[in-house]
Amino acid sequence: MRKTTLWRLLGVGVLLGIAIQFVPYGHAHTNPSVHWEPVWDTPATRDLVVRACYDCHSNQTVWPWYAQIAPVSWLIQRDVDTGRQRLNFSEWDRPQRGARAQSVDRRIQRGSMPPWYYILMHARAKVSDAEKQALMQGLDTTVVQSPPGSTARGIPPPQDPQARRDKSPIGP
Repeated sequence: MRKTTLWRLLGVGVLLGIAIQFVPYGHAHTNPSVHWEPVWDTPATRDLVVRACYDCHSNQTVWPWYAQIAPVSWLIQRDVDTGRQRLNFSEWDRPQRGARAQSVDRRIQRGSMPPWYYILMHARAKVSDAEKQALMQGLDTTVVQSPPGSTARGIPPPQDPQARRDKSPIGP
């Protein structure tokens, strides 16, 4: 009796796991075109931002293989959609809701950016305390010298969209 119930529950779980793959949300992974990047205070700031922030806060997301499997795909899609909506380094020619220096600093300082669950799968995104300080200082300077939506529009997009990554992309 007990074995039969376990097998039935397992069967229902497998069927449910297969069924949720057909939910349309979280499978259409797009990277809209890059408009403008900020004028970075230093290349080191840009490198830190690319390493720790770009997968959710730019139009140059590297979508890992597991982003195709529900329900993980739903979580990743939600994080990227929300990240791009709040602060998008690829659309610096428009105002950014989340570009206030103290708000960004606070999230980096308390460790909520990048999120812990992102770091689990992307070890290179982990920033040390010294890197946090450098990142906060660099972003503060960048936002002041190149405010989002300003007439000093920043840097035009790279010709090669993969130019943002070094030879070993973030990911497992």
